[in-house]
Amino acid sequence: MTMAQQFWTEDVTELLRVREGFDLRSVDPDATPGTVADKKGGQAELARSAQELRGLQEKLFAQSRIGAPERLLVVLQAMDAAGKGGIVNHVFSQVEPYGLALTAFKSPTEEERANDFLWRVEPRVPGPGVIGVFDRSHYEDVLIQRVRGFAPPAEIERRYGAIADFEQRIATAGVRIVKIMLHISPEEQAERLRSRLDEPEKHWKYNTGDVDERVFWADYMEAFQIAIDRSVAPHAPWYVVPANAKWYARAAVQRIVISELQAMRPEWPEVEFDVEAEKVRLAGTAGLRWPS
Repeated sequence: MTMAQQFWTEDVTELLRVREGFDLRSVDPDATPGTVADKKGGQAELARSAQELRGLQEKLFAQSRIGAPERLLVVLQAMDAAGKGGIVNHVFSQVEPYGLALTAFKSPTEEERANDFLWRVEPRVPGPGVIGVFDRSHYEDVLIQRVRGFAPPAEIERRYGAIADFEQRIATAGVRIVKIMLHISPEEQAERLRSRLDEPEKHWKYNTGDVDERVFWADYMEAFQIAIDRSVAPHAPWYVVPANAKWYARAAVQRIVISELQAMRPEWPEVEFDVEAEKVRLAGTAGLRWPS
């Protein structure tokens, strides 16, 4: 039994993956499915599995050097203060930076608003061998835009189809897509926002608009449900991760990413040179010295 198996009592990827008939209302943000561990155990699991994640990433990157097209795109969506930044810091900071591409999508600029909503997303799709992480994504354009009425219903409807086409197209090109919703309760969000107000060093993280959006909580949950229903697919699965317990969310996301990478089966590439001959050539340069 591996250390990860000791932490996970069940396959968390199966427990959290969205299936037919999924109902967001049935997900308890306080739950920690698949484990009976606590915060200390979650932190230990995160540290233990870091090398496993890093090894898979290195294989993925290495095989791209000989032309393999595979890459992984991780889409993180959530209400504000749900822990997306913590996921980036605690999960993805453990991989080699040369094989990671992080994009944090903010409110669109004037130039971005003048183009189709996917115009700013297309260039951020990770290249071969890279793990791309979207902190927010194209789903904002069917979440906040739907809830706040920033786009008309007909345009929102068009976007669902455009998202499905976009994800199918990049999947065909070698992008494995995994979409993760971090699901917190409004009570937990209030506590986290309050902590930002109580601690001066966190004031910069506080956005006054977050309180305005809380009024629309039920509308956002409905928008998430619709977006998930309209875009879940075998090549672009959704996972909904209970996120009131930060330690659990981080360990669960790490395990989901590891599982997705394992399914890609990255391998060390075969080299085209004679390894033994290169050892001999290298040994022949052992006496080299810096010029005096």
